[in-house]
Parts: sequence; C-alpha cells; structure tokens
Amino acid sequence: MKTGFSSFLFPNGMLWVAFLIIGFRGSHGDFTYSIPEEMKRGAVVGNIAKDLGLDARGLSLRNARIDLKGSRKRYCELNAQTGQLMIAERIDREEICSSKTTCPLKYELLLENPLELHNILLQIQDINDNSPQFPNDEIKLLIPESANKGARFPLDVAHDSDVGRNSIQSYSLEKNDHFTLSVQSNSDGVKYSELVLDKELDREQQHDLSLLLTAIDGGPPQRSGSVTIHVTVLDVNDNLPVFSQPLYQVSLPENSPLGISVITVSATDADEGANGHVTYEFSLLAGRVAKLFTIDKVTGEITVSGQIDFEEESHYEIRVQAKDGSGLASSAKVVIDVSDVNDNAPVINVKSLKNLIPENAAPGTEVGIINVQDEDSEGNRQVRCTIQQNVPFKLISSIENYYSLVTTGELDREHITDYNVTLIATDEGSPPLSSSKTVHLSVSDVNDNPPVFEEQSYSAYVTENNKPGSSVCSVTARDPDWRQNGTVFYSLLPSEVNGVPVSSYLSINGDTGVIHAVRPFDYEQFRSFKVQVVARDNGSPPLSSNVTVSVFITDENDNSPQILYPTPEGNSFMTEMVPKAALSGSLVSKVIAVDADSGQNAWLSYQIVKSTDPGLFSIGLHSGEIRAQRDISESDSMKQNLVISVKDNGQPSLSTTCAVYLLISDNLAEVPELKDMSYEESNSKLTSYLIIALVSVSTFFLTFIILIIAVRLCHRRKPRLLFDGAVAIPSAYLPPNYADIDGTGTLRSAYNYDAYMTTGSRTSDFKFVTSYNDNTLFAGNTLPKNLGQSSECLDFTGSKCSTLVRHNLFYHSIL
Repeated sequence: MKTGFSSFLFPNGMLWVAFLIIGFRGSHGDFTYSIPEEMKRGAVVGNIAKDLGLDARGLSLRNARIDLKGSRKRYCELNAQTGQLMIAERIDREEICSSKTTCPLKYELLLENPLELHNILLQIQDINDNSPQFPNDEIKLLIPESANKGARFPLDVAHDSDVGRNSIQSYSLEKNDHFTLSVQSNSDGVKYSELVLDKELDREQQHDLSLLLTAIDGGPPQRSGSVTIHVTVLDVNDNLPVFSQPLYQVSLPENSPLGISVITVSATDADEGANGHVTYEFSLLAGRVAKLFTIDKVTGEITVSGQIDFEEESHYEIRVQAKDGSGLASSAKVVIDVSDVNDNAPVINVKSLKNLIPENAAPGTEVGIINVQDEDSEGNRQVRCTIQQNVPFKLISSIENYYSLVTTGELDREHITDYNVTLIATDEGSPPLSSSKTVHLSVSDVNDNPPVFEEQSYSAYVTENNKPGSSVCSVTARDPDWRQNGTVFYSLLPSEVNGVPVSSYLSINGDTGVIHAVRPFDYEQFRSFKVQVVARDNGSPPLSSNVTVSVFITDENDNSPQILYPTPEGNSFMTEMVPKAALSGSLVSKVIAVDADSGQNAWLSYQIVKSTDPGLFSIGLHSGEIRAQRDISESDSMKQNLVISVKDNGQPSLSTTCAVYLLISDNLAEVPELKDMSYEESNSKLTSYLIIALVSVSTFFLTFIILIIAVRLCHRRKPRLLFDGAVAIPSAYLPPNYADIDGTGTLRSAYNYDAYMTTGSRTSDFKFVTSYNDNTLFAGNTLPKNLGQSSECLDFTGSKCSTLVRHNLFYHSIL
C-alpha cells in the first residue's frame, strides 16, 4: 500500500493537512487512489509506474495512456516521462457528484506491447468548502397562542453541499424566553431542527418574536449559516398539511423537453381558511438540481426546466415541503429515475496506428489498436465495429471495447501503395446509431522485384571499322520497386570473344544501359558475337536479371579484290598458249579473283583496260573468262598482253589489276621467243641459257603430247576443235579465308583444267596435271585426284563435247 499526505489552502487562507492520499493495488491489477477535491493543477496523485513495478522509461516505451470512463472531462493526466498521475483541472466534488456520499472517478490505463488494461479508481474526498445555507432569507411562523408547552414547530432545513462530517452537524438558537431548539435526524441522516415551545405564548403581551437560527457544519474549518425566525402569535391552528404519500417515485426519459410534467405532489390540511391553504416548495435541493426541476407552489406539479442527461446523472432525490397558511409544514420525498435513450453514437478512438506497413508483413500482423466508447447504458452501449471495404485488413476484438487492426493477406506495394480503411461502429440501440472513422495506411517498399528488361533479347548491328567509344545499342530494364530498390545499374557479364575478354570489345554505361564499342571491329575477323548484360537493383539484398545482346558486324568495303589466277606479278610471269586455230568465242583463259568482303562489296566485275590487240579478246563482266572475239588469223601478233582490272561493287569501289600473257602458237619451237614477254630488263646470260634449255625440252615434250592428242582426235573423228579447257588452280593459291566461295559471287563457276606447268626455280621441269570434272572448288584447298575420269565435257554453249581439247600452260619462273 502506498500512502502520502496532501496539504492545500482553504478559501479562508488557513493551511490544513486535510486528507490522506491513499493508493493501493486491487485484487485484479486495478489501482485506487483517494484524494481531496480542489487540489491544484499539476498536483501529483500517485506514481503509476512505481505501482506497476515499471520504470518511467518502460512506461513511455509501452505508450501508456489513460482514459476517463463515462465523462466528457479529463480531470487527471499521466506524465509518461515520470510515470506520475497528476491533476489536470480543478475537481469540484459537489459539481461532479452532488450530494452523494461517495464520488468515484474511473479511469482506464492502457499499455501496449503487450496490450494491458488496468482500471484506476480515483475517490474524491470532500473538503469543507461550502457553508450551510437556508432556502429562504426568513422563516415565518404563525403560532397560536393556545399552543401547549412542548409543542414543536419544524423549521426550514439548511442545505450544505458538502457531505459527511463537512455537512450540517448541529443547529443553534438565539437565547430567548419562550423557545428552545431540538435537533433531530431523519431516515436519510439529514439533521433538521424544531422549535420547541418552552413557555406558553400570550398574544396580548407579545404578538411577534424574532429569533436567530444558526446551522453549523463539522469543518474544519467550521462553517455556519443563519436565518431569522419571525414568529407571529395567532389564534389556534392545530393541523399540519399531510401528503397523499410519503414517497413519490417516477421514471423520466432523458432528453425530455422543457416544461414537461414529471409528477404532481398533493398535501391536504384539515384546517379551514388560511390555516388550511397549502403551498409547495423544494427543500434540500442542490444548486444544479434546482436548475433542472421547478415546482408549482399552488398545484404541486414538478416540471422539467433544464436538460436531462442520463450520462450525467441517472437518479435524483428531491424533498418537497407543504405549508399551510399559518406556516405549519410537512415534507415528502420525490425519487426521479432517469431512463436511458440511445442518443449517443459510438465514438471511435485510434489508440495506436502504424502508418507504414512493410509489404512483406505476414498475415495477422497488428497495425493498430482501436477503442470504441458509447456513453449510453445497457443494450444502447453494446457496439459492433466492422470494416465494410474490400481491403486486406480486419478487426479482432481483444478486450472490452478494444479491437486490434490486423492484416488478412499479403500486401503488394507495386499494386496498391495506400489504403483508406473506414471503420464503422454501430450500437444495438433502437434505432441503432453508428459512426465511422477513416484511417490512412501506407505500404512501405521491400525489394521483391528484380529488374525486367523491356525485350527478351537485343540485337545490335555495327559497321566494321567503327570508331572506339561509339554507341552500339541501349538496353533498358524496369524495376517496379521504389527508390533505391527500383534503381537499376547495368554491367557486362564476364565472358570471352575469340579468347579475348568481352570487356576488350564492349563497355556499358552503368546508369543508362548504353553499350559502347571499346575498339574497332573487323568483319573479316569475326561477324557476330554475344554478350550477357546484367541489370541489378540497389536493394538489400540486390536482385538482378540477365539479357543476351547479339552484336552483328556488318561489312564495309575495306578490302580490294585479290587475284588468285594468274598469280600476282613478281619475279615470275605466267603465259598461256592459244592455238592458232582458235575460233571466235573460244575460251582461252580465265581470271580468278576473290574479295574478303561480303555481299555487293564482294560482287566482282572484270574489264580489259589494256591489250596488245583491243579487238581480239574479250572478258566476261562477272565470270572473268577470256574468250576470242573473232577467229585467230595469221596476221595476229603471236604475243598478246592483256591488263585486266578487277573491281568490286562497294561504295566506294576498290579495284586491282593483273597482266595476262597469251602466246598464239601451235608449235613449242616458238617458245624461245617468250623471253620478249618477260621482264626485258633481265639480260643475264644464265637466264637466257635456262630459257633455251627449257624451251627445247618443252618443245620435245609438247610434240609428244600433240601426237597423242592427234591419235585420240582421229579416234573421235570430230570435225572441229573446241577450246573449253580452263586453268587448274593449285590449292596453294587459295587463301584459307576463301573456303566459302560458292555463294559469295567471287568464285561462281567451276571448270575442268588440264595444264602443263613449270615451277619457277633454278631447275626447270614439267608437271602434268590430269583433267578433272567437278562442280566446285573444295574448301580443303585440294583438287580431286581420281585420274582417268570420263573425258566428256561441255562446250561454252552448254552442250557436250566428244573431245576435250587441252590447253597448254607454261609457267616460267626466272630467278
């Protein structure tokens, strides 16, 4: 038990130690404190934290608060920092509890985390701050002179708003010769006085008297009030007014309109005349009650004169006095019970609310505490609290009038970011009353969404020989999360392209997703590659996703045509022999060239830019085939030199040239004259000897071959020679990156070649290459070796020929 003394200053300036402040803990976790009324604002009632066994910081952390039950005023407040319960405003016991002997104030102490509810009962003790008062300034008594000694005459009862010992304890009468005072207590414990005739009156000697009556309370300090008793001596009046019943009871609904009749009291007097005329008035009526009811002095009808509120007071007791014309009086009690009307809608109070709820909060998470109060009574105060909206929240009733607002499902901030939850409270009155309150709840973001690229894959096209730092393409990823959880950064996933780290080729802007080239690309080196781009958000932990970017390198015309046949000029030259009997349209040679580019950049065209006899030979624009434009005549020069230009179709186009040396002759004996087609600046004798020796051997060998051919031609018996052979290209002439020659437009046609070749070295010999019949050159850079295949062929018109005319080729190398 906690005890303490409280001192205060009474209106007369005297300081008294008046009451003992007592606080003790109840059997069910409740607290009761007893304090005197009229304590100063800020005075300490008790220490709640200490009585609960908590420190002040613990009380503040648990968000402690108090609410006053059944009142619209807050007389006390809780200091959450110190844990002290303090006076918030002046407490007047008489105003709150009227004449009731006890005056309790009930509070609820609410603690959160976990939720606890304690009842606090504050007993307001009376202090002697009110003096006794009589209802009238003067008491008039008409006493007949025939009154016997010992006759009693009731006097007006003084009223003291204080209760208990502070109420009226005694009456005193001014000393006189005829009357004494008798003090009595009625059934309610109220003290009243009666004037007792101690000596008979003699109207002839004294027709009136004035006496001073004083009412004294029990203090401290002791207070008193006085009234003058005016006694008029009359003739005999021996009957008192008598009420029809000593106790009147009535029920009155609250909010009754002004002027409505409550009850009518009635008293009769057996006397006649003025002695039998009865009038009515209230006695012992407190100040506030006097404003609510009035009584008709003649009829005794009690009517409503103020606002009747069940929530403020539900029970009234009124004393009614009936007086006859001589001043004789009697009294009766009127009990008024106020019945409740459902006139108060429920009040919704949000005691605690989490405004920000993480979107990953589990179902059943408590986000708020709601309290509902209804000041009505019984069924009118039974309240149901609901949520009618389709929201992922519900109310769970926990303890009396308290509800927990909890989640019912998963939240998704990317779908709904805010909720306005309307709480509806409805009582069970007739008709029911309801109220609503809307609370705003926001969903806070959690990093639960990885970045998502706008496309499933990206393709970028870059022209080769691009500038370093140029933009290749841009990737974009979206993250629906908020702030840093939705901030996306880009990076390249480490990988290799042709054994080189991808970072050597590309870089990416981490903020914008723009991919840049680090260095120039070469279409002829590689044509495409793939890279993985990672989009990562800035959440904790971060989430990421990948996308594939395919980079395609487009060709640029940056490679000139390369001539494979005839071989490029150097210290050696190649001469082809054209029979003198060659007819117009005969194929005499072919220029073969390739271009490392692709598409139209590799589409080659051939043109004779210089020739010994401009009208003798022509070249196919796209095939490179050199054909006789007319029949060979004896007058044509034996030595024919052609300068061929090979040009691609790029923009701008690139070109290269080569020289083709043709010898019009059927006799190898004429070969020595070939020295004039070589580089004339080489006049070495050793070279001349080598040429003479080579021509001699070649002539002999050629003669032998001609004989064999003549024999075969005789067997064939064909009337005409067709020159449809072509030059065989040794595999050494084909560079490795020209294996795919069938679809590029560079090597579009395939031919059968039989050739006699010499290799340029310090020793000369002849190599016989047999003919073959195939449609394409092999990617492996080798020629078919199955000798002796069918000798059938197609002439330049497309029809089969019976005899394959072999074309002689001399390859002479001069060292």
